[in-house]
Amino acid sequence: MPGSSSKNKSPLWHVRFWPSWALVFALYLLSFLPMSSKQKLGRRLGCFLSSKLKSRARVADRNLDICFPDLDKEARKQLVQDNFIACSRGFLESTHAWWRDTSPYCEAADVQGLEYLREAQSKGKGVLLIGGHYSIFDFALPLVACHLKNPGYVYRPNNNPVIDRMIEKGRRRHFGIRPFTKRELRPMVSFLKKGGEIWFACDQDFGGKTELFVPFFGVETGCITSPSYIAKVSGASVICVSHLRMPDGGYRVVFSPIQADFGVDKHKDTEVWNRYIEDTIREQPDQYLWLHKRFKTRPEGVGKVY
Repeated sequence: MPGSSSKNKSPLWHVRFWPSWALVFALYLLSFLPMSSKQKLGRRLGCFLSSKLKSRARVADRNLDICFPDLDKEARKQLVQDNFIACSRGFLESTHAWWRDTSPYCEAADVQGLEYLREAQSKGKGVLLIGGHYSIFDFALPLVACHLKNPGYVYRPNNNPVIDRMIEKGRRRHFGIRPFTKRELRPMVSFLKKGGEIWFACDQDFGGKTELFVPFFGVETGCITSPSYIAKVSGASVICVSHLRMPDGGYRVVFSPIQADFGVDKHKDTEVWNRYIEDTIREQPDQYLWLHKRFKTRPEGVGKVY
């Protein structure tokens, strides 16, 4: 539509973007807080948001209800609040990743399975790292990328160009990391064939782009099969990766063994990376993005979750 096209072409300094620039400046100032202060503020912010964002709290509660049916109502209520806290902390940690020095955290992080990553890198055909939306968000990028030789990541551009600029400039300042949108499959494949490494979190509901359903916590869950296609065409080794904030305040990154025969059977592949994410969540259930409507798209003939 003409109106939409004109709106998208507005320069970033246009008056309608001034509130967005004010938000960016406020977040920039918050980034100067010590990490300990970010964690304390994140707890307060999470408690506040869990009581104010009623609709999003209901989404998280519904997700937890069907994924952890053994939890009683009070336990779920506490876990919903813990999830808001974890995500709020993750958002503030992201400001640190966008503007501050992350090298001390890269050096201090507990890294497991690095031998599997090195094995995959030695093959020279690229590495596809399949991750999930855990609560440390953008702070995870440098924690993972610091172990990669030629890192890249898959992203969805933000609808607000000012916010998108803030996020993408913050991400790309680390280790020469290269961005790819979900539509850039050919450039991804070419990048991998040249030995690149791409981090891809494909665990969200893609609506009409859903290609198949596999069990996730026993719930038939809509998924895409792009990772299988990318692995098959590029010949890249596939490794699952997780990144969590641990109860002691530290960070942990885990690389799985190389997933054998990934790309041969897309249904099996999808089950593999869903099981990995599920196992990670069971260890730290407050650390996942339960605020997302993961089960919005349903198989034909199956009732709605939300």
